[in-house]
Amino acid sequence: MNDFVYRNNALYCEELRVSDIAAKVGTPFYLYSRSTITRHYHAVDDAFSEVPHIVCFSVKASSNVAILRLLAREGAGADVVSGGEIYRALKAGVDPKKIVYAGLGKTAPEIEYALKEGVLMLNVESSQELMLINEIATRLDVQAPVALRVNPDIDPKTHPYIATGLKKSKFGIPLGQSMAEYEVASKLPGLNPVGVHQHIGSQILDSEPFENSLRKITNLAKSLRLLGMDIRFVNIGGGFGIQYTDERPPTPGQYATALVPLLKESGCTAILEIGRMISGNSGILVTKVLYNKEGEEKRFVVVDAGMNDLARPSLYGSQHYIAPVIQGDDAGDIKADVVGPICESSDFLAQDRKMQDVRQGDLLAVFTAGAYGFSMSSNYNSRPRVPEILVSGRKAYLIRRRETYEDLVRGEAIPQDL
Repeated sequence: MNDFVYRNNALYCEELRVSDIAAKVGTPFYLYSRSTITRHYHAVDDAFSEVPHIVCFSVKASSNVAILRLLAREGAGADVVSGGEIYRALKAGVDPKKIVYAGLGKTAPEIEYALKEGVLMLNVESSQELMLINEIATRLDVQAPVALRVNPDIDPKTHPYIATGLKKSKFGIPLGQSMAEYEVASKLPGLNPVGVHQHIGSQILDSEPFENSLRKITNLAKSLRLLGMDIRFVNIGGGFGIQYTDERPPTPGQYATALVPLLKESGCTAILEIGRMISGNSGILVTKVLYNKEGEEKRFVVVDAGMNDLARPSLYGSQHYIAPVIQGDDAGDIKADVVGPICESSDFLAQDRKMQDVRQGDLLAVFTAGAYGFSMSSNYNSRPRVPEILVSGRKAYLIRRRETYEDLVRGEAIPQDL
């Protein structure tokens, strides 16, 4: 459920007409619903209320500090994968003891930053990373709280680019090697093994892969405690799927029904790294039709948002529902590619899409763009990044201004001899 609804053929975000917002800020822009974000967060949080847990919002999904502040005030932590995301989370007011630091390629400065800020734990991806964390922690005279990211070799049945728990994946330590790595970690002076971590993929539409992987992880946690290690956390990762077009994913409650019994059996506090399920349907990308173009074999609807604004369709072949902001009563249907202004053939928001006919100047809404939308955007083709707007009831807040041409060259310098 989200708060983007049509009333008298006009799309509203909560109590504001999307077209009125577009008239004030121009297009393209990202638009988020505060009530949707908070409701989805509490849906996840409440679903797992039977077990001690922390919902750590995945910052990579939607990293604006206003959204992070909103979630922190509701009680959320943060799942971060870089020093920059640690900075964002702290600036937004997230409790460091609710921050978990994942990521395959942590640098020494990033590790030191995390330890100095006192994050809850670092999720370790390799033997060499384990040794580096120990070296830095020893120098700082602290014990680093760590969880090894274990690769359980589970097929999450999702797009191969976002499957992270298979044997061939770059992520994590193979399950068969994990016990030995934990034994090494337990003997190093700068490390304190406190958890077990997994993350098998994203946009997973079935609870079975989570059950299969969590069963392996909880068995590992119990074995480690029998060896005397103080394993207090089981991090089940994220990846709960949502509806983009015609998917029928489990609800938070249905995921919890499958996973809570295993979490109870583990005797640990559960960490959930949830991003998409909280923010995905809370945001849309609003764009304007620039031209209708008739090719020999296809019709193209050219809009002012491109792959630099929303990379998912080009990157993953993702399907986002697209509809006019103002629906026409007598408009017929067309079949067209919705394409942007970027000089790449992969610059599309939809291909061969059956949709309502549109005219030059019409506004389109690209739905379910609140996760991995703006956070993956870029300045490719020297295009300024678009603004972000947060709606709360009858109020709209600019939470990121539109970039200017001057912003594009900020930080660049021309040598004096040129």
